[in-house]
Amino acid sequence: MDIDIDKTWLAIGLIGQGLFSARFFVQWLQSEKVKKSVIPAAFWYFSMAGGMTLLAYAIHRRDPVFIIGQGTGLFIYFRNLQFLWRDRKKARTASE
Repeated sequence: MDIDIDKTWLAIGLIGQGLFSARFFVQWLQSEKVKKSVIPAAFWYFSMAGGMTLLAYAIHRRDPVFIIGQGTGLFIYFRNLQFLWRDRKKARTASE
């Protein structure tokens, strides 16, 4: 069975872009639900998943601009997740 590596990487890139784009859809739906601008935790999870997948694709393509952009973004997404995890831990501790 021959696997077309270029098509595989194209699929990885498209999946990454889909995950990355889904974060805006999630953010929009949550904002519509509460009638104000909010950033739900799912936004940051989709950002991480899409960012990591796109970074892998960028590395495969050897695109330094894309690598720097996605790599930098991953630090920001992870930091926001750390804030969320910290706040949830504090809320759990406070309720015990």
